[in-house]
Amino acid sequence: MISKVSENVKPFVYDLNWDEWQSWVKENGESSFRAGQIFDWLYIKRVFSFDEMSNLPKTLRDKLKDQFEFVTLTEIAKYQSQDGTVKFLFELEDKNAIETVVMKHNYGNSICVTTQVGCRVGCTFCASTLGGLKRDLRPGEIVAQVVKAQKLLDETEERISSIVIMGIGEPFENYEATMNFLRVMIHPKGLNIGQRHITVSTSGIVPNIYKFADENLQVNLAISIHAPNDKLRSKLMPVNRRFPFVDLIEACKYYIAKTGRRITFEYALMGEVNDQPEHAEELALVLKDMPLSHVNLIPVNFVAERDFKRTPRDDIFTFQRILEKGKINATIRREQGSDIAAACGQLRAKHMESK
Repeated sequence: MISKVSENVKPFVYDLNWDEWQSWVKENGESSFRAGQIFDWLYIKRVFSFDEMSNLPKTLRDKLKDQFEFVTLTEIAKYQSQDGTVKFLFELEDKNAIETVVMKHNYGNSICVTTQVGCRVGCTFCASTLGGLKRDLRPGEIVAQVVKAQKLLDETEERISSIVIMGIGEPFENYEATMNFLRVMIHPKGLNIGQRHITVSTSGIVPNIYKFADENLQVNLAISIHAPNDKLRSKLMPVNRRFPFVDLIEACKYYIAKTGRRITFEYALMGEVNDQPEHAEELALVLKDMPLSHVNLIPVNFVAERDFKRTPRDDIFTFQRILEKGKINATIRREQGSDIAAACGQLRAKHMESK
């Protein structure tokens, strides 16, 4: 059953973007510069209480306490991989659990955030969909994941340099919250993450791909495709029955034409399911008219509740070579955090089972 946040719940302090804070201070009879001070406390100093906002008048702090709440992200578990990946399992105020992953690269630190509690898309190889969708996250609950992770990195004077919206859930089914999250992340007075250092991943919610193309953003788009044709994709991804493959490809062509930006196609390789040479050849034909496309090949993660096996290493390289022969740029995703079940939904699934 899908639950909703009660309408009586106060907004989270992270729910508001810069323009909304400007409106709020004006509506509450405060000077416009107060919005900048609030943003500074939230995203530069990264405090977790209104009492710490010492340069705000007490009357303003009282208004903030009366009208807003800070997001409660209680750390249930934290695991650190041998490769430096850190995975958090957080409990929300309503006792639901979400995952957030911080990954260390030679070019900086990236964070993978969650946008929903569970997922209804139903991909047959993914742990995120186990138990279905419980509810959407509010913008502030997505923002809080980044702030919490940045507080961890503050201890070693590091910072989050890139964001991937690839955690649990389908961002384009929680579209407005995801867009508000992006507006907070990219604002120069906030965390100031470069737009081209942010990637949104969707399973192919076609109407919102068109909408996203019209947002006039420089944020990267990734599409989970996982099959080269309609029939196979419908077996692997039930969302394909709502938004057929041919419609998805047309939406991708519109996005590229409108933005001039590349799309990354995520392709999880499953042994003897979608990893044969003929699949690679068919995929190359599908993408040949999209010169700005890129294929990210992903060895499928083991999920105990699923029945898929990994594609042998040599077969992965064969698949890549066939794509490149067809003039399709293709890379193989480097695995991180496999020793701590860092794939989306695995830790939450274990937690749900234990409860």
